Amino acid sequence: KKELVLGVTREIYLLEHVIRTIRDPEKPNTLEELDVVSEECVEVQELGEDEYLIIIKFSPTVPHCSLATLIGLCLQVKLQRCLPFKHKLDIFISEGTHSTEEDINKQINDKERVAAAMENPNLRDIVEQCVTEPDD
Repeated sequence: KKELVLGVTREIYLLEHVIRTIRDPEKPNTLEELDVVSEECVEVQELGEDEYLIIIKFSPTVPHCSLATLIGLCLQVKLQRCLPFKHKLDIFISEGTHSTEEDINKQINDKERVAAAMENPNLRDIVEQCVTEPDD
C-alpha cells in the first residue's frame, strides 16, 4: 500500500512539473503564473501496475475566454509527449469557470479532433510555442 502512495505521489510531482511551464497563448506568463493550473488541479488514480488515470482541471482566466480550447489542446499535447508511463488522460475545465465548458471538454478529450487540430500548421505553431520549454 505504501508503494502505491509513493508511486502516485511521484506521478503527481511529474505532472505538476510538466504543466507548470506551459505558456499562455496570449500573455508572456505561464498557465501556473495566471492560476489557470495549480497543484490542486492534478488528480491521479492507479488503474493497474504502472498505469494511471490522470485528470487535469484547469480554470480559464475569464468565463468567456476564447482561448480555453487552445489551452486544453496545449495541456493535452504536452502531457501526451512528456509522460513516461501508461496513462489515460482526461482534461476538463473546472466546473463553473467557463460559459461553454461542456463543449470545450468534449473537444479537448476527442483524440480525432486533437489530431486534426495539430494538422493545422498555424494552430500547431501556436501550440509548439506554448509547450516548448524555455531552454529547449
